Amino acid sequence: MVQLLDTKELQKAQDWIAIASSLSQELAKTAVERDTRAGTPDIEVQRLRETGLLPLIVPKEYGGIGATWVEALKIVQELSKADGSIGQLYGNHLNLTALSHVAGTPEQKDRYYRETVQKNLFWANAINTRDTRLKISPDGEHFRVDGVKSFGTGVGISDLRVFAAVQDGVEVPLTFVIPKDREGLESLQDWDNFGQRRTDSATFTFHNVLVYNNEVLGYPTPPDNAFATFLGIIAQLTKTYVYLGITEGAFTAAKHYTSTQTKPWITSGVESATLDPYILHNYGEFWTKLQAATTLADRVALQVQQAWDKGVELTNQERGEVAIAVFSAKAFATTVGLEIVTNIFNVTGTRSTANQYGFDRYWRDLRTFTLHDPVDYKFRDIGNWVLNNELPVITQYS
Repeated sequence: MVQLLDTKELQKAQDWIAIASSLSQELAKTAVERDTRAGTPDIEVQRLRETGLLPLIVPKEYGGIGATWVEALKIVQELSKADGSIGQLYGNHLNLTALSHVAGTPEQKDRYYRETVQKNLFWANAINTRDTRLKISPDGEHFRVDGVKSFGTGVGISDLRVFAAVQDGVEVPLTFVIPKDREGLESLQDWDNFGQRRTDSATFTFHNVLVYNNEVLGYPTPPDNAFATFLGIIAQLTKTYVYLGITEGAFTAAKHYTSTQTKPWITSGVESATLDPYILHNYGEFWTKLQAATTLADRVALQVQQAWDKGVELTNQERGEVAIAVFSAKAFATTVGLEIVTNIFNVTGTRSTANQYGFDRYWRDLRTFTLHDPVDYKFRDIGNWVLNNELPVITQYS
């Protein structure tokens, strides 16, 4: 049963980043235990409901909090510091909450925004257009769906579920939204990866699942409507903030351990690890690169918000230029993040590899999630723009 929200209470002036920070600190206390246990993120999603964070980016005219993407992405980063899985789940939820805003009819936009607030709904998806095993076919005025869809991140615990399926004779996959109680959907419970273990990104099978006509989004899309595909760019930046949060979490955990547990090397000539010149050098590098990656992302978030505010007036040229900026932030956060989460052990020492600390989860989570789409192709697209002034081809990932 969903927990309903009082919309008037919701819109009172509150420090949502402080609420997110408090939740992040709470989740950090059980992060190692939950990572070991894996499974369904029921605790995490319930706490998101209770804190009132689910309607964060729903505009105030629909009863939501009305946060900007700049504000929302910092909350994604804050939650990711404690747990990369909850950061990914929440970031996806925010993106999906706005899906009908860019790709739906006015009626769908109104309905899904209002329902998200009034029923305190959590969104999840398995869009992954590269997986074409899910088929959708007309059935009178509506549709039926059969087949298999992978990477159903958080779908098992969600209230509204977004999928993409292929229709014969139609080039663009159809995206649709169905409620959690729709019959014919089954999870294979096969998410057993070494990272992002609490995302429950399982494979789902569909058995003659009914999809109503008004549950289908985003097709056909006018070719000159750059805004209709802009959420894909926001999703790329959302992932960037998850990466930054995981990296910041690793940095903070390592810093505390070094300050309280690490011993200086026998030939260092100092009495404390915090005075070791090599440890100091490493932390100096970590800090500088993390600050640079975060500053770049924050600057790009402002560009994204400005583009979002243009709505249907956004041009394809503007969309492409923002995409390049987002790719730069994402590629840099990936490179810096993987370097830091790998090298924190150089400044913490052998005992820090004990399972009780779980410091390896930062690397496992970041390594897993940064494989979402190849960073090499982001650098290629950036280079192609720099040298040839060519904007990236529009796909789910660009």
